Amino acid sequence: MTQKEPPIQNTYATSFRRWSVLCLVSFTMLTGYVMIDVMAPLKTLFEQQMGWDSVDYGIFTSGYGWFNIFLLMLVFGGIILDKHGIRFTGTLAAGLMIAGALLKYWAISTEWNHAITSLTLGGHTLFALKSQILYATLGYALFGVGCEMFGIVANKIVIKWFQGRSLALALGLNLAAGRIGTAIAMFGSLPLARIMGDPTAPIALCTALLCIGFLAYLIFCVMDRRYDRAQNTNTQPDSSETTEPPFKISDIVRIVRIRAFWHITILCLLFYSGIFPFLKFATELMIQKFGISPEFAGAVPALLPFGNILLTPLFGSIYDHKGYGITLMWIGSGILTLVYLVFAIPVLTAKWIAIILMLLLGIAFSMVPAAIWPSVSKIIPYRMVGTSFSLIFWIQNWGLSFVPLLIGFVLQKYCIIGTTVVDGLDATRYDYTLPMLIFAVLGLLSIGFAFLLKKEDKRKQYGLEHANFTDHPHV
Repeated sequence: MTQKEPPIQNTYATSFRRWSVLCLVSFTMLTGYVMIDVMAPLKTLFEQQMGWDSVDYGIFTSGYGWFNIFLLMLVFGGIILDKHGIRFTGTLAAGLMIAGALLKYWAISTEWNHAITSLTLGGHTLFALKSQILYATLGYALFGVGCEMFGIVANKIVIKWFQGRSLALALGLNLAAGRIGTAIAMFGSLPLARIMGDPTAPIALCTALLCIGFLAYLIFCVMDRRYDRAQNTNTQPDSSETTEPPFKISDIVRIVRIRAFWHITILCLLFYSGIFPFLKFATELMIQKFGISPEFAGAVPALLPFGNILLTPLFGSIYDHKGYGITLMWIGSGILTLVYLVFAIPVLTAKWIAIILMLLLGIAFSMVPAAIWPSVSKIIPYRMVGTSFSLIFWIQNWGLSFVPLLIGFVLQKYCIIGTTVVDGLDATRYDYTLPMLIFAVLGLLSIGFAFLLKKEDKRKQYGLEHANFTDHPHV
């Protein structure tokens, strides 16, 4: 089948407007990513002041993907995107992010007096969970629906406005904006909580930022409507978002029958499962293994997203002009594996080692995403990009949900080695060797799928190792 690209010869889509659109959409992405990781540096603080433990934290963190996975909300989000367009779907996604953030903040800021919520059926208790954990997790799950849906929308927006014009660079800059959000959360969350004397203060601030991001997206919607009006005056009506062929269930069948789609999807699942869950525990790792003070412990993991800010656009530009998309994927996966193997060595506890490893992890975290997302547009027709991204994100969310739960369980069950004192209060001390080995295995498996993708690219000639500015065959 032949892919029909969205237009780039649009009288409205000047260079200034394209980059303005990228700034608006990326800012909304940034506000979402701040909320994703705002709790990561607060794990020890919540254990000390609010009675949480590693299992509670693991459950909360895993909740990000509950609705996306079990209710198939991500898949439906992609279908909604391909049927109703980027403006409607993006507005819906931003609204869900705000609603989820408000529920999460309400749950965490409310005094529950150790209340337990349970579900019984036929006299048997199906589950019993602290009420605060349950409602905070449900809020995080609702937020996760909106945030993941918005990530799909943002990718399709960038493809629409930048296809043939520095696409990988634009996608890289959009990813970098998300990493800035992660860095802000990792670096600023714990100091803000300490200054305000309230662990809920960072969540309140992030909710306010989400509202500002929503306003930025509404400005984009005005610009995108004008883009479509200008496009309708051209001689290429089929490429306007408003005149695309309608989504059909058979489109999902066509996507899942593409072998390269599965190679990219599983690689994405493994790689991202080795990054984002790690960040949820990284601040505590810095405090307990490397002896970094709580005030600065979040700054070390923040080196990872800060590195992305420069390196993801750089690697995206390399892909645009030189190619080597799959090469970037397997090298990045290899670096990921190496970093976690070194993290797992118990005797290596010097602070400079932690800093070097985080910088290397930042390089890996820049290489792979800069290559994966533009590669999807070479394999999947544009009119099905939203659905294909939603399927990738849905499968990825299995890892983002269950790997933190696994790590939290492993820490609580096998890795407690005593107690330590943090800021004058007792805190549980953990040995992180086993969790780091789990992350290393994920990296090793991702290398394997990168090589499988390379083999399939040679067979089907997708052009994944070719520059994005050159013509390439499509599925």
